[in-house]
Amino acid sequence: MPNPQGGTGRGPVIPAEVSLPEITFKGVVLSIVLAAVLAGANAYLGLFAGMTVSASIPAAVASMAILRLFRRSNILENNIVQTAASSGEALAAGVIFTIPALLLVGHWTAFEYWPTTAIALVGGVLGVLFTIPLRRALIVQARLRFPEGVATAEVLKVGSKAEPGPGTARGMAAARANRTSEAGRGFRILLAASLLGGMAKVAESGCRLWAEALEGATAVGRSVMYLGINLSPALIAVGFIIGLNTAFVVFLGGVLGWVVLMPAYGALVGVPDNVPAIVAAKDLWSRHIRFVGIGAMLVGGLWTVAQLREPVLMSVRTLMEAYRDETARAVGPRRSLPLRTERDASLPWIVVPFLLSLIPMALIYRAVVGSAGLAVGMTLIMVIAAFLFSAVAGYMAGLVGSSSNPVSGVTIATIMLAALLLVLVMGRGNPAGPAAALFIGAVVCCAAAMGGDNLQDLKTGYLVGATPWKQQVMQVVGVATAAVVITPVLALLQAKYGIGEVTADHPFPLSAPQATLMASLARAVFGEGLPWPLVGLGAAIGVAVILVDRGQEARGASLRVPVLAVALGIYLPLKLSAAILAGGIIAELANRRRSNSEESAGHGGLLFAAGLVTGEALMGVLLAVPIALSGIWPGLDADPFRLFDTPPLGAWPGVVAVAMVGILLYLTARDRPRGRGVTG
Repeated sequence: MPNPQGGTGRGPVIPAEVSLPEITFKGVVLSIVLAAVLAGANAYLGLFAGMTVSASIPAAVASMAILRLFRRSNILENNIVQTAASSGEALAAGVIFTIPALLLVGHWTAFEYWPTTAIALVGGVLGVLFTIPLRRALIVQARLRFPEGVATAEVLKVGSKAEPGPGTARGMAAARANRTSEAGRGFRILLAASLLGGMAKVAESGCRLWAEALEGATAVGRSVMYLGINLSPALIAVGFIIGLNTAFVVFLGGVLGWVVLMPAYGALVGVPDNVPAIVAAKDLWSRHIRFVGIGAMLVGGLWTVAQLREPVLMSVRTLMEAYRDETARAVGPRRSLPLRTERDASLPWIVVPFLLSLIPMALIYRAVVGSAGLAVGMTLIMVIAAFLFSAVAGYMAGLVGSSSNPVSGVTIATIMLAALLLVLVMGRGNPAGPAAALFIGAVVCCAAAMGGDNLQDLKTGYLVGATPWKQQVMQVVGVATAAVVITPVLALLQAKYGIGEVTADHPFPLSAPQATLMASLARAVFGEGLPWPLVGLGAAIGVAVILVDRGQEARGASLRVPVLAVALGIYLPLKLSAAILAGGIIAELANRRRSNSEESAGHGGLLFAAGLVTGEALMGVLLAVPIALSGIWPGLDADPFRLFDTPPLGAWPGVVAVAMVGILLYLTARDRPRGRGVTG
């Protein structure tokens, strides 16, 4: 029977009085590898699709499958691995929402390694440090839901050989064999889907056997009409993971932007007669309609922050109480050590890294603005915002899950506030102003992205009986790994695909919607301006969506219309949101074919979807490697896999391939797991 903690109500899998190896050599090595892989994959996905997905369950399954090859492994070791791996994935989300904006405002021409690494490392470490005191308050005392943390704990319990089995010796042996088989099956699903996603990416982007999208446009009076769908297995998988409700709302925003607003705006201003309709449609969206999405995102971000008044106050009170309790424990009468499962990192291990992390950021800020005093002020703004929003992100993750972590909203608010404060000191025309605001927002974004993920992992550890301070150490390991690898990944993606802006070399760049939004806001505050009538239209649409969503909430309707999801749909190319909707439909169809007793079958679909995302994203990064090598060895072919300059059959081979992937995803998601029901 479920309890307020989540889980089965039987207490931790490993009791506090039992000690098992957690941080082991093989576990640390596997943690670093998975954190690097998932950070690279999430960086590609976030720039491509404008959203990222949690990697805790795939990381847990991969860990169980690999560590079971060793004679000794246990559930706590598996938990340590997924903790570090998911930290790397979460940090990548914070980086790609902001750092590419430094290129878009012209401050950088290429990603600079040491500043990017420092920003990612400092932001990630602050996110870990600021949420350490929240663990006891939100997980042990308040017992918030933390849905992803509970789900990951259940996966670890199912697949671990350490979980106690039922009654008889024969039943225990059968249950252990069943759990081992379940972990192996999950890893095979993950691996097979990764290979499938990678092969599809090689065929489309490497060999160019088919076009990236099935799309077309036609003239309608003085305007144009466009329809299209991207042929990416990763986007289908993203739609499957986020579910039909969110996928539908994102698509609704796409329809509003591309099918309603774009033809209407084209009819008002006209389109050139001497260009193809599809070129005219994309030009209309890029130069005009996407600013409507910016207006809606701006309203959505401010509304999100306004809704966080109570969580902010709650987080601040909780942190103050936690620090007070920790200080009293440190200076009070000598007491016995707390139980293993209650030991967080001590106060010195929080304060010293916090103070050390401020030094590199102050130096970076000074290099940007040229003033030591202003750099100190920027550092202070960064610390306060990171402190508040990492705590808020952790609190919100406990209420509604990491997928609802308001990272975009709090980053919008941070960059606008920082830019307005900096304008007072630097003046509107200062060319360094937009970059200075973005440098502050980048650290805060990384800290907020880490806040929710950290507490989800600590919730998992609480349910399985992990040692908190060891998890907190491994969260820093995951952050450090992602910080080291993220810059080369971004550089490769920029070289292969381009980021955010259409150029002659990159006619189909990665959209990077959040980074483009942050760049536009920073430039607007410092005087470069935006097409305010279109931004105002988007803001009005945002307000209307908020009113509709509040009405849905008051009626208790299951379909909610979150404003940021609608805004993202307006801002994304329609072909991306159409593919995401297809994945959401597959998820809904599979869910209807499963009964409640077959809930774990859904993990198979989740693993298949996660594999598609990981395989395609990693192959997307690897396909950029020859481009980087050709810069070192000029005689090397920068595009060695290309078979055709133009796909000979257009998009139709891709339609068949993606349809087959969708069918496999559906069949995997609705399939009843083999070997269930062994009780002895």
